[in-house]
Amino acid sequence: MTDAPGAVPGDLPDAVPDAVPGGAPSTAPSTAPSTAPSTAPSTAPRLVRTRAELAAVLDERASQRWPRRRRAVVMTMGALHEGHLALVRAAREHADEVVVTIFVNPLQFGPAEDLARYPRDLDGDVALLATAGVDVVLAPDVGEVYRGGEPAVRVSAGALGERLEGAHRPGHFDGVLTVVLKLLHLVQPDVALFGQKDAQQLMAVRRMVRDLDVPVEVVAVPTVRDADGLALSSRNAYLSAADRRSALVLSRALAAARSAADAGRPAPEVLDAARGVLATEPAVDLDYVALVDPADATDVGPAHTGEAVLAVAARVGSTRLIDNAVLQVAAPQGRTS
Repeated sequence: MTDAPGAVPGDLPDAVPDAVPGGAPSTAPSTAPSTAPSTAPSTAPRLVRTRAELAAVLDERASQRWPRRRRAVVMTMGALHEGHLALVRAAREHADEVVVTIFVNPLQFGPAEDLARYPRDLDGDVALLATAGVDVVLAPDVGEVYRGGEPAVRVSAGALGERLEGAHRPGHFDGVLTVVLKLLHLVQPDVALFGQKDAQQLMAVRRMVRDLDVPVEVVAVPTVRDADGLALSSRNAYLSAADRRSALVLSRALAAARSAADAGRPAPEVLDAARGVLATEPAVDLDYVALVDPADATDVGPAHTGEAVLAVAARVGSTRLIDNAVLQVAAPQGRTS
């Protein structure tokens, strides 16, 4: 889930995984007319902890309005920040009822990732969401989501879940997709919003929705960045001043790749542009940099044209950071279709 699953996707040092659920289509946010009210509600969201409470609140709200509201969901693991609020604001543009889920999902934590260390501040999160016009907050405990213990049947991300982030965190995307599907069943939204920052998670959710015929629109929301270009993440708080300066090489590498793509350079040169910038920062320990197909995270070929995702992951000090950019790769000059 998002950092902004519930992936969506707050981030932490490398001992703790990215949050899930939180991303508009890989091209651009929907341009469909908004059915949302012009201003967000000023009342505090309804906080529910069980599926029965959620069903009762949603039924109550549905009985108060006809035709039925268009419902959006933003899935998080809590420790909320401005990136999550951007998802909520986008949700209000796509729907007139917004549900946020807060659930620290144990299935997406690996053996070396400390579930107990993941930050939890439900009161603070709910207070923050009250300023953003959220209608309902679902914050179940593990026993409520996984009744009877860990599920024997899970969603598999397949080969997509074994590449890039999946290669570094085996089983992570299986855990993400399992909880995303469960939350979609519980909330029954018309639209689910995820952050583009977790690009591979977004790919996996879209593929699951397509392959399993899940009746929901998946919308990706652009990455929120600090003024210096660093992608917004709870993990940034763990960077020293020197680490943060070094970490800026990630966004500079993405900018170099975008410039190469915008200049009409072919895919190999776009990737080389990013690699060249990353090589200038010795304090950054690169996990991977790849130019991949947005449908399945496979490496694009030299002749690739059209949309591609430049994905990068690296450790800066003790903190692991991820970032990406969606690019349009043109045909090499002099080549015809």
